[in-house]
Amino acid sequence: MERSTGMVKMLMKNSNDPHLAWMLLKRTLDSSDTSSICCSAPRIIPILVRAGMFSEINALRDHLLRLPVPQYKLLYSIVRVLASEGHIHKAMSHFQYFRAQSPHTPPISLYNLLIKASIKENCTDFMSWLYKDMTISKVRLETYTFNLLITALCDCGLLEYAREVFDKMREKGCESNEYSFGILIRGYCRLGFGCKALELLDLMRRTAVTPNMVIYNTLISFFCKKGDNDEAERLVEMMKDDDLTPNIVTFNSRISALCKTGKILEASRIFTDMQVDEVLGLPKPNSITYNLMLDGFCREGLLEEAEALVQSMKRDRFFSTLNSYNTWLRGMVRNGKLLKAEMILEEMADIGVEPNIYSYNILIDGLCKHGMLVDARRIVALMKSCGCFPDVATYSTMLQGYCRKGKSAEANIILSEMIRSGCLPNSYTCNILLCSLWREGKTEEAERLLQKMNGGEGLDMVSCNTVIDGLCRSGKVDKAVEIVGEMWNHGSAALGNLGNSYIGLVNEHRKKCLPDLITYSTVINGLCRDGLLEEAKSMFVEMLRRKIYPDSTIYDIFVHHLCKRNKISAAFQVLKDMEKKGCDKTLRTYNCLISGLGRNNQIFEMFGLIDEMKERGLSPNVYTYNIVLHSLCEGDKSDEAAFVLDEMLQRGITPNITSFKLLIKTFCRTGEFRPAQDVFETAISICGHKEILYSLIFNELTAGGEILLAKQLFEAVLSRNFELSNFHYKDLVNALCKNGDLESAHEILRKMLQSECKFDPAAFMPVIEELDKQGNKHEVNELTERMLEIGSEVNGEDKVPRKMMGLSHGKKGSDWQSVVHRDDGSGMAMKTMKRVQKGWGYGNLSLSHLSQN
Repeated sequence: MERSTGMVKMLMKNSNDPHLAWMLLKRTLDSSDTSSICCSAPRIIPILVRAGMFSEINALRDHLLRLPVPQYKLLYSIVRVLASEGHIHKAMSHFQYFRAQSPHTPPISLYNLLIKASIKENCTDFMSWLYKDMTISKVRLETYTFNLLITALCDCGLLEYAREVFDKMREKGCESNEYSFGILIRGYCRLGFGCKALELLDLMRRTAVTPNMVIYNTLISFFCKKGDNDEAERLVEMMKDDDLTPNIVTFNSRISALCKTGKILEASRIFTDMQVDEVLGLPKPNSITYNLMLDGFCREGLLEEAEALVQSMKRDRFFSTLNSYNTWLRGMVRNGKLLKAEMILEEMADIGVEPNIYSYNILIDGLCKHGMLVDARRIVALMKSCGCFPDVATYSTMLQGYCRKGKSAEANIILSEMIRSGCLPNSYTCNILLCSLWREGKTEEAERLLQKMNGGEGLDMVSCNTVIDGLCRSGKVDKAVEIVGEMWNHGSAALGNLGNSYIGLVNEHRKKCLPDLITYSTVINGLCRDGLLEEAKSMFVEMLRRKIYPDSTIYDIFVHHLCKRNKISAAFQVLKDMEKKGCDKTLRTYNCLISGLGRNNQIFEMFGLIDEMKERGLSPNVYTYNIVLHSLCEGDKSDEAAFVLDEMLQRGITPNITSFKLLIKTFCRTGEFRPAQDVFETAISICGHKEILYSLIFNELTAGGEILLAKQLFEAVLSRNFELSNFHYKDLVNALCKNGDLESAHEILRKMLQSECKFDPAAFMPVIEELDKQGNKHEVNELTERMLEIGSEVNGEDKVPRKMMGLSHGKKGSDWQSVVHRDDGSGMAMKTMKRVQKGWGYGNLSLSHLSQN
């Protein structure tokens, strides 16, 4: 006994030197003194594990098994220490080895520990094996064991198995408690099975297991998020029936769920009720409640309400915490109020609330997203001066800002600065730069970065998919397909040198990256884009064989490319398979199909699909309507196209410039210039005074022979100082001269000079030729001199200031002038459209009605 005690003292004395401690223990092992081994081994096992001396642990294990009486307690101690220190794979390896060597039944506490460690490391296979082993060993299971298993299965989304284990508890002699029910209810709620969670609550109450506050709060939060406030209210009443009083967590759960789903008014009503708790007996709002409401107001852009709440919080001393300031700061950045956000940062410093790294990162992220990179650098310098040093998130945000603007050289400087500061980039940081390099076509730089990444944290699945996407975009889809095939065997190593030669350079112990749904979607899209549809189908079949199941996105890729190649019937066949696999049609699915039908001028079928969209609760967007408009306009069906525009406005879908361009061109092509003008007026009231709209209608009017209208519009355009390169003003001057209206042509030239707009001096030629025919030599010479003077200015030969050619005749402004210079109100679009509708003789029709005519 004295010898054993002495050995333990020597081991403890040398615990800082694991190798020496191991040498001391080996002497005990060689002596086969069981009592000394039993005293010493428990002391040295943690030392060996923490030192990573796993080969020595294996030797100790083998020695303990060879003893005349195997020391199972010590053997299980090895497993316990390994599992507790996070080495679950090694712990299970030893445990499975013991189970194969001996019929000795391990204690339930060891199983519990291993299950708990497996949950932490997300090792579902181990949990399944442990449960089977417990069943075979006939270990008497505890309720705690079952609760661990149910937790693991719920976390993995295997609710059916979790319920099966839950139901077997009574069969195995264990009673389910409130925690058993709570775990399963939380699992159901997390995956959206609210009805099953309620059924479990009813079962709980029938079996006399009283639900606790956590269970009710979980259910209430779920139904609030779902928008079922009636059910949430019913659960609150049930709480009272179970002698539970809704607490602040209950109300905060409801407010949080409502705010996240955009139901800020409902959340605000509950918040107001809580503030008058003396009357209603409700819990008073705490700092979490206030911050939830503040975040909710900011999410919805209700900045006045948010400002009022902040003032209220300051009065009630709820606005002195860093969390409150960060919420307010985040809200301002989210709404683009960057100057206000900087003022909040200054205010924090003034009142003694020291901003943390998260505070600075919020503002830096906002500045980078708005392209204000110089200001972002200034904030980085400020944070450094305040003793708060940039972290990985700061540098990654800056890096992304530069990459977003295509400044990969500056991004590389940020990366170098990051490394110099001792802040090592992670995979996310490198993937930002990697993506930017591939997008810019800098493949050699991208490959060099891949080499560096492999030397650091290693490549992850995002890196792999970024490279595969880059290859597909750069026309190397065959190489992408080759790499995907290699990834199944070699993981991220398949990226090396974009071929097999690099595989050997990659550390075999790195995490293996296997192709996922994004990988296959990327490659299939690349193959389809290159017209290799059969190869794309083969990749799809391989994906299914690998048990990677398709989603709506991958089906949309096939539908899009088939429709693009006018294979409409094949696209609808894909649609059938999509429905069989349980994938819902998306807005993109419908838009692809409608576009394909539009190319074949199948108008009736297009409207049929739009009606189907509405029935399924999918709202057509501006792109959907533009496809329809394009098809109608191609067929010169201007009346139907005008109605579709009206339908868009009535449904609150704002037309874009493309929508208006289609209609204006169609009306002008069919000679309906007055409706074209009406559409133009609607367009500028919605899209603003865009040069593209003005040049379009002016050129169409000029080409259509509406010279007077074109002249009036052009006179109004000159006052807006548009760039004239897209206006066919020479055609206008030439047409006026041909029509014998030399005075008007001359007047246009004078106004062009007065406007100081740059224009081609060749516009003078038709006027000069007409004046020459009439024998007006003096005016011919004057105009020729002015034309040469302007020509020299354009070519940079002479910087003589332009002289005005006299005043215009001072004619009264045209209708176009009033259109161009009016200050459009928010309701102008609808007012104009109603006038257009009345002028075109339309009643209140629907798209489905139109499709039938």
